Amino acid sequence: MDLTKPQTSTQGAAKHKPILSLARVIEMNLGFLGLQFSFGLQQGNMVPIYSWLGADESNLPILQLAGPMTGLLIQPLVGALSDRTNSKFGRRTPYFLLGAVMCSLGLLFMPFSASLLMAASLLWLLDAGNNITMEPYRAYVSDRLDESQHEIGYLSQSAFTGLAQCLAFLSPSILVYWVGIDRNAVDAHNIPTITHISFMIGAVLSITTIVWSIWRVPELPLSEDEKARIAAAPRSAAATLGEIGRAIVEMPQAMRSMAWMSLFQWYGFSIYWSYSSLSIGRSIYDTADKSSEAFRAAVLTTQQLGAFYNLVGFAAALAMVPISRALGASRVHMACLAAGGLGMVALAHVSGTATAPGALFSALAMPDLGSHTPLLLIAVTLGFCWASIMGNPYIILAGSIPPERTGVYMGIFNMMIVIPMLINGVTFGWIYNHLLGADPRNALTFAGALLVMGAITMLRVPDPRRAAGLAAA
Repeated sequence: MDLTKPQTSTQGAAKHKPILSLARVIEMNLGFLGLQFSFGLQQGNMVPIYSWLGADESNLPILQLAGPMTGLLIQPLVGALSDRTNSKFGRRTPYFLLGAVMCSLGLLFMPFSASLLMAASLLWLLDAGNNITMEPYRAYVSDRLDESQHEIGYLSQSAFTGLAQCLAFLSPSILVYWVGIDRNAVDAHNIPTITHISFMIGAVLSITTIVWSIWRVPELPLSEDEKARIAAAPRSAAATLGEIGRAIVEMPQAMRSMAWMSLFQWYGFSIYWSYSSLSIGRSIYDTADKSSEAFRAAVLTTQQLGAFYNLVGFAAALAMVPISRALGASRVHMACLAAGGLGMVALAHVSGTATAPGALFSALAMPDLGSHTPLLLIAVTLGFCWASIMGNPYIILAGSIPPERTGVYMGIFNMMIVIPMLINGVTFGWIYNHLLGADPRNALTFAGALLVMGAITMLRVPDPRRAAGLAAA
């Protein structure tokens, strides 16, 4: 039996989605490897790039507003549009391809930035491409998989997120320790050669993995009922915006209950992405000089930390499939958020004591991380936290929203991600300077406390699948 071919009922009855093999589920989510490799490059390199180009520390959140702004403007709109698209290429596929091309172009040119304005402008292009791809891809999983496979579908996306971001964070270290490129080889704007090569790799992966996924596991053909519904839906901009507004008003309670969690979770991680390398520079390498060799070493250590916690996240995401099914995604996410918050607090206070790295970490091109045992333990907590963030909330969401509005609700849920980031961008500069003493270590302590608060709010979030008795199915 060919599992890529749909089994559809007669008009008026429900569509029966085929159960896919694990190999096919992995292939359909391979595009997340390229998509999240891009995000990993941003998280590990944009703050250093801005710093090398002369950015002030308090302006870092504002310089990274491209991601949340494009997410706020693009994802709900693209989600609603993809729900109403009926093309010969499919409902979601046109958005995958457009976004992947834009993302590849942004990655290709980013390391050649000659000024803060150029880097920030390219980040807008890059994030626009990522966001055009992201929510249709989330909806694609719900469209393509039977409800009984939602856990494996979304948590395999989480696993690819961990693997891709691990490779993205680790790629500069691989180029240094495996290939032998000098970490201090820089261009005229202080941007290292290893950064140039890493972004070129990301540009290739972004487009090729998306094309592979949609070629190997194409979208299911629309039923006659779905085609009729799309044909009858108004197509004006006003109608699309009206659909987004109605969906917000009619938002399911489980989704509404996650708003506070999202606020604390994403505000906290925005701080982490902006200030982790600066904090490690001060606490371990005793430097605040962005042009120094010590700071470049701190950037590599931070990237290795990101690589390791994403590697842990890759394994944790797969392990969470039966755990989330048995205990409920809400409770598992609460525990993982709390662990991640405590890990961030510990990271802010880690000492600079180092020992000789183990053979394993030298082989993995992570000797800087391997020489700091406390960082390894912190990475484990962050890995479980990140794996849960990228999987469990979407399990809760997919079990609570109507299937015909998956795209628009995935886009609206992304608003709960990007609005905290926007708030971070316009408020944290003042907090950093006036309340936290302009010290990145205090910023990470603050971020960890926010994640713990987010964990507490999960006590109010119901688990729709457990409530419906599907957890034991």
